[in-house]
Order: sequence, then C-alpha cells, then structure tokens
Amino acid sequence: MQNTAEQEQYYTYDDLLAIDDGNQYELHNGRLFMMAGPLQFHSEISGEIFRQTANYLLGKPCKVFHAPFDVRLSEDTLYQPDVLVVCDQSKLNGKRCNGAPDFIVEVLSDSTSWNDRIMKFNDYLRAGVREYWIVDPKDKTVSAFRLIDTIYAASAYSEADKAPVQVLDGLEIDLSLVFGQTENTAVQIEP
Repeated sequence: MQNTAEQEQYYTYDDLLAIDDGNQYELHNGRLFMMAGPLQFHSEISGEIFRQTANYLLGKPCKVFHAPFDVRLSEDTLYQPDVLVVCDQSKLNGKRCNGAPDFIVEVLSDSTSWNDRIMKFNDYLRAGVREYWIVDPKDKTVSAFRLIDTIYAASAYSEADKAPVQVLDGLEIDLSLVFGQTENTAVQIEP
C-alpha cells in the first residue's frame, strides 16, 4: 500500500467514492492510500483462509468476504481486508460493511507490513473488531489478536498448527494447508 502524492489533502468516504481512475484505495484518517495488486502467494494464502472459513460458515448466519470488499470504520477510514467475517447483518448494505467486522485477516507483504501491524491494528482495535489476524508468509506464522474489553490478547501459531478462530466457535484454520499453498511458489515479497 503506497501513500499517494496527495497525502496532505484530507479525504472523506464520499471523496473516495468520487475517484474513478481504475485504482483501488484505502482511506486512513483522511489520508488516501493506493493499493498494489496482490502477488500469487498472497492470493493463495488469503484464498485458503477464505475457503476454510466459508466451508465452516455454510448454513450459519455469519458471512465471509474477501478483498476487494470495503469496510467503512468511520467517515474518513475505509479498508479492504484480505478476509473478513460479519455476523451482524445490519452492518451490510449490499456494497460494504459499515462498522467493525467480527473477524479480519490481513496477509503481510513488504509494502503493507507497517500498515497492517501498526495503523490497521490500532484502527481495528478502536473500532471493536473482535478478532484480528496478521498472517506472515515469510515466517509462516499467524499472530491472532482477540478483543478483551479494550485491548487485544495475542496468540501465535505456526504452519503446523490448527489455529482456532475464537469468535467463531469450532472453526480451526489448518495452517499447513494455508502455508502449503506457497511451497511451489517462491515467497518473494515485492522487489
């Protein structure tokens, strides 16, 4: 994710909707960020997490989505998480999620690492995202953060683990399948 040249200008959600240049953007506290397209390993990892989550949610009221799907946290903050689950249907309007999803997954790349670990972490915490995962393809690990009162409690998982999604009782993501997708794909994060 790269900050655009217009970083000094303040943008709102309505301003973002008016941009029609074929690019994908996220909005953080009024600052516009252009999204780079995901690399193969990134798509494979997020796709496997999405697949396992979607299979678990069949016949259940919660809905799973993948990027690009907008999550509007406030008038000046909008993200497109790699994977998200929304259980409160009133937050969905057919175009986006308005408010905090229950579960969000972000897959790191060199260009998004700081944003995912710091900026989005804090925004998701403030917004009340109940569980936030940061997936590190280089180390083949998942850092899982579960909201308890006003702080995130952290858990760590490696590629051999089945990582429980705490907010979706009974769902465990088989990380050997998630990271096994990258075995034949060099995990070379953006040159």
